[in-house]
Amino acid sequence: MQISERAVGDVVVLDVKGRITLGDGDEVLKDKVNAVVTAGKKKILLNLADVPYVDSAGLGEIVRTYTTVSRQGGSLKLLNLTKRISDLLAITKLLTVFETFDSEPEAVKSFSASAKV
Repeated sequence: MQISERAVGDVVVLDVKGRITLGDGDEVLKDKVNAVVTAGKKKILLNLADVPYVDSAGLGEIVRTYTTVSRQGGSLKLLNLTKRISDLLAITKLLTVFETFDSEPEAVKSFSASAKV
């Protein structure tokens, strides 16, 4: 699994490519998000467009990264969920926890909208 980082304004977009599974991606995701949060960046958007598969360990890691970011006063949102990941989040009732978006501009804009509330 690979993660590339880019900034869109004050939002950090993490483009994830590959499977998020036990031993193959869960640690990479954790390390990357920890590095971003440690650098003081609080607005994180996980782009999952190129993630074909997430297992229970991968899902657990996504939830853990959400918790890590939230505890630091930041927010983590999900972008471009595949049907499989969307179904997985629906089955586990996690769709109610995460803010999800299909459009990157809309997702980036949502960070400034939620900051004003």
